[in-house]
Amino acid sequence: MQETVAQEKACFILNPRSGVRSNVSVPDLIAQHLDTNRWKPELIFTEYAGHATELAQQAAADGARLVVAVGGDGTVNEVARGLKGTSSALGILPKGSGNGLARHLGIPLILPKALALLNHPTFHRIDSCTINGHPFFCTAGIGFDAMVSSAFAQSTKRGLSSYVQLVVREFRNFKAQKTTVRIKDRELSSEFFVVAFANASQYGNNAYIAPMADIQDGLMDVCLIRNVGVAEAFQLSYGLMTKQIATSSLAEFHTCATVHVQCEEPQYFHADGEFMGLAKEFAVQMFPQSLEVVASLQAKA
Repeated sequence: MQETVAQEKACFILNPRSGVRSNVSVPDLIAQHLDTNRWKPELIFTEYAGHATELAQQAAADGARLVVAVGGDGTVNEVARGLKGTSSALGILPKGSGNGLARHLGIPLILPKALALLNHPTFHRIDSCTINGHPFFCTAGIGFDAMVSSAFAQSTKRGLSSYVQLVVREFRNFKAQKTTVRIKDRELSSEFFVVAFANASQYGNNAYIAPMADIQDGLMDVCLIRNVGVAEAFQLSYGLMTKQIATSSLAEFHTCATVHVQCEEPQYFHADGEFMGLAKEFAVQMFPQSLEVVASLQAKA
């Protein structure tokens, strides 16, 4: 006899601007593939930047067991930050160009399969972090990757090819600045190309900045890349896509729960690929087991 599960509320928060080139109707997919014996769905569309966080907070306050971010990395970040420390779990229907957190959590990029995962959910608790108070769940960074995030935010084009074109263009314009990184009792100073903070293993699109990162271990992986030339940049790109950056002589890795960074000049920074602004000082902090998610992860012993 099949076990009966009491119906619980599932709130779907949809960004209408994510995946606009797709002809797929997410409301139709939810109607077709969601198990309504298990879930009582509610669909809400975001209307402005930051709205998804407000909607997620309200859904959690209203007792939703599951709050699903339908969109790209920005939407996922907004929903997740609204659920931190609540009893509501984050689900993801990935519709972005990078889908970094979804990929790390083993969530299928094909939407009917992602819905199937929600119909038979496995709940896990994961870590989250902040950079200067801005929550991130996948990666954050200072330097070149953040400069690219700034340019990408201003671009009207999306997709991997557009992103690669921006990377090439911005590489010519980027100048590394003298930066001091304080990790535990160590102080590391250099002209850093990238200072990356990884809660999860990748930026998105299977570009792995910290292949060994564990999103449940209470530690972030800090990747330091000193100033590089054109040849080294190609080597780094190859390392990102093959996970070989983990053993590259161009990258240095540390694990910790807190990091402090001091720059001589204001530096670009991002959280989960979203440009956050410029600053000269940065405080990065880990919050262990602060978010529940539906994911396909190895269960902790």
